[in-house]
Amino acid sequence: MHDPTRRVRDDRGVLRYALAPVYADAARSLSLPRTLAGAAGVAVTFDDGPHPEGTPAVLEVLAAAEARATFFLIGEQVERRPELVTRILAEGHAVGLHGYRHRLQLRLTSAAVADDIRRGLAVVSDAAGVAPAWHRPPFGIYSPAGLRAVREAGLSPLLWSRWGKDWRRFTTPRRIVRRTSRAVIGGDVILLHDADFYSSRGSHRKTAAALGPLLSELKRRKLDTVLPV
Repeated sequence: MHDPTRRVRDDRGVLRYALAPVYADAARSLSLPRTLAGAAGVAVTFDDGPHPEGTPAVLEVLAAAEARATFFLIGEQVERRPELVTRILAEGHAVGLHGYRHRLQLRLTSAAVADDIRRGLAVVSDAAGVAPAWHRPPFGIYSPAGLRAVREAGLSPLLWSRWGKDWRRFTTPRRIVRRTSRAVIGGDVILLHDADFYSSRGSHRKTAAALGPLLSELKRRKLDTVLPV
């Protein structure tokens, strides 16, 4: 994963969609939440899984800290390891949809993005036994057609207000903790990744190493981990 604002042309018709993940005003203009309004705690979220190594690793850290998280899942990865979806839910966490494949919506036709959401929703719902309530697009970027399709499917979009940039090749657990915890407050949504399918190889290991210290810092600040409702 890279800076999403570099993935599209400076087209006035779509620019605010590309900027929404990193600029609150752009997200607000599209009614895309980046935080949980009224929440006293912090939502820790993971994208791109489930992953055979990364997902179990972060689940173990979460269990040790008695913390909860939301996993935005990719349909093609769920098909390969549905048992991890069962484990996520059994351990008290929530799942959301990240798409069937990890593709930038702005590069897809309206029909293709609608099909991706439909397929992803079917796969995740089948593995979870219940339809997810939340959706986050790959790279955090919706297209007009994608956002319309998500809302027509009854899904609620959720972006983020803090991100660890943990997909980067040369980042460190310490940097991830610093980025996610700096000035964090209740209602913030933290973006991390429990998989390296679409990012730097092995990046999930740095995320898992950062997660314990991050949860400890949240606890020190008296911030519980919460699920979006």
